[in-house]
Amino acid sequence: MKIGIPRESLTGEKRVAITPEIAERLIALGFSVAIEPGAGIGADYADDTYLEAGALIQNAENLWSTADLILKVRSPVTSEVERMRSGSWLISFIWPAQQPELMKQFASQQLTVLAMDCVPRISRAQRMDALTSMANIAGYRAVIEAAHHFGRFFTGQVTAAGKVPPAKVFVVGAGVAGLSAIGVANGLGAIVRANDTRPEVADQIRSMGAEFVPVFFEEQGTGEGGYAKTMSEGYQKAQRDTYARQAIDVDIIITTAQVPGKPAPKLITAGMVESMKPGSVIVDLAAEQGGNCELTEPGTVVLRNGVTIIGYTDMPSRLAKQSSNLYATNILRLIEYLCPKKDGKLAIDMQDDLARGTTVVLGGEIVWPPPIPKPALPSGATSPVVYRKAAPNQLNAKKLTRTGQPFILATIGILLLMLVGSFAPPAFIAHFTVFVLACFVGYMVVWNVTPALHTPLMSVTNAISSIIGIGAVMQLADSSIVIQLLAGVALTLTAINMFGGFAVTQRMLAMFRR
Repeated sequence: MKIGIPRESLTGEKRVAITPEIAERLIALGFSVAIEPGAGIGADYADDTYLEAGALIQNAENLWSTADLILKVRSPVTSEVERMRSGSWLISFIWPAQQPELMKQFASQQLTVLAMDCVPRISRAQRMDALTSMANIAGYRAVIEAAHHFGRFFTGQVTAAGKVPPAKVFVVGAGVAGLSAIGVANGLGAIVRANDTRPEVADQIRSMGAEFVPVFFEEQGTGEGGYAKTMSEGYQKAQRDTYARQAIDVDIIITTAQVPGKPAPKLITAGMVESMKPGSVIVDLAAEQGGNCELTEPGTVVLRNGVTIIGYTDMPSRLAKQSSNLYATNILRLIEYLCPKKDGKLAIDMQDDLARGTTVVLGGEIVWPPPIPKPALPSGATSPVVYRKAAPNQLNAKKLTRTGQPFILATIGILLLMLVGSFAPPAFIAHFTVFVLACFVGYMVVWNVTPALHTPLMSVTNAISSIIGIGAVMQLADSSIVIQLLAGVALTLTAINMFGGFAVTQRMLAMFRR
């Protein structure tokens, strides 16, 4: 198959679908690659670099009409689709829910179209997830744009000329773009807060060094595929109240909230903008889908009541070289998946959930949206498993069984201790008492520590506890050869434990040093 990479037609779009390095790897898979002159200039890839990789330079007219597979970043416009030959393939961002007329045109041209924005979010497809790649870049660039328009440092400083307070950043939506923005803003020294409708994201926000701002309204915000869903009116009112309080206090707001297939929700009202301090900045990453701020003007920067509102729709394109590299790699992984024989031919298995979810038009037939995947059956099962609620008497029996087990074990333990105490010498009882107390103290110390510190703490605890080796040294002087051998073995093992524990601790702590 011949792969064609045309120049992006959208004004200001600097990305290119394939880099020279990826072009070389596609040729190794059995494809021929042709690129339109100047297609990679915006991302700093000259035509000569593609020629060195083995690609051809071909004018746009021949490229569109002769290519078996067209690779693009942005979805093609009507005139470009008309130039494609019937039966050819297209891989690009498509946004099928927002472009029904374009989908009909694909079908009329008998095309096979794979949408990079429809790659299912499953573990096998992570290497092909271009949405995540671009969102990561957009979140990074959003902070850079905010810093460019903000009139102060992000980090707080104490100088001879006076004290500079740190900037306060509020991130709305903690998906990939939001978490990326949190990490960059935190790295620049700002005080970062964030909110998301999905409760499981709270720990991710805190792990990035930001404060999670909750909305005090009980409702689950996780939608299909891990995305956020449209919330109820009650939740939205509580959310607006929370955002209004943050708008008064913070200096920068970065919004990333989007619902797949729908316009972006309006979260920042004109009243909130008016309440912000002069010189504040809002970066609306949902501008392309209408924006999260009521005053956002997609594609431009506006000043309202002293607040700068950035509505750029080309954030990834503003880091064209990096985003082109990541996007090209995502496409390469998809093509490798669809070309397992490495013979330069693509094949789509519509029974495969990854290929099925990505394909929006197949040979002129619109196959989007894909069917809801069925839950996997247990091994050996031939029909769905039906879970029935247990009868009350069964539940009570299980509860009594779980409650009685600790009591039975404790009774057996006490009886064994009484048996040992009746026949063991007094010296053994004294040592055994110290051993039991040491076990109890060690248990309480370890299990009351934050889970994130368990590994370094336990390695240090093991190393310190290995001081028991002193006891082994004392027993080496015993007259019994058996006791001397046991003491030697114990000393060897505890020495390994000591040095190994400290070595592991140092390696763990080194991971947190900059």
